[in-house]
Amino acid sequence: MEQLYESRGLFIEGTLVTIQFTLISAVFMVLIAFVAAFGRLAPWKPVRAVTLCYVEFFRGTSLIVQLFWLFFALPMVGVTLEPSTTAVMGLSLCLGAYGAEVVRAAIVSVPRSQIEGAIALNLTPVQRMRMVILPQAIRAMLPSFGNLLIELVKATALISLITIHDLTFQARMFNLRHVQIIQSFGTVLLIYFVFSQFLAYGVRLLERRFQRGVIQVSRI
Repeated sequence: MEQLYESRGLFIEGTLVTIQFTLISAVFMVLIAFVAAFGRLAPWKPVRAVTLCYVEFFRGTSLIVQLFWLFFALPMVGVTLEPSTTAVMGLSLCLGAYGAEVVRAAIVSVPRSQIEGAIALNLTPVQRMRMVILPQAIRAMLPSFGNLLIELVKATALISLITIHDLTFQARMFNLRHVQIIQSFGTVLLIYFVFSQFLAYGVRLLERRFQRGVIQVSRI
């Protein structure tokens, strides 16, 4: 434990890197999810086809293979990306594909009567989406996005394989120096768990915030 305490700087540095990549990737993940979801619902068939191919490809292939392909295969065709760029791109594209289906399903779940009422009020398609559909859809998609954020935290462990000095990378370095598997990876497990709980708590706060003012009508 003394060696673990003396090497606490490694774990602090790794934790900060993990948090940084999680937050940046989360922003891009949400943006990609909404863009792809709108593409899946677009009235133009080519747009729907392109976004469907994107969603199915990134959901149907392994994240670690995607990261390796971006980092090791692209340079073979003349495209070289920085490790940080590769990490954010890989995490965002992969988790964004899952998020796209969450957003699409939430939008589709809005009752048709709500949309018909907005049409009757002569709202434009953009106004209907912004004022009627999205406020209801966001409430439905928040729990699933909370799960995706936790998956994103766990997925950041893979970026250590493309030379990012994240929490998992620092734990491996500590273990190579001191051969203390239980202490090093036990500490990492605890840090990941605590970070995930903070994110889950934040999502629950957002859920309660979006539930304010919602009238629950009991069906007789």
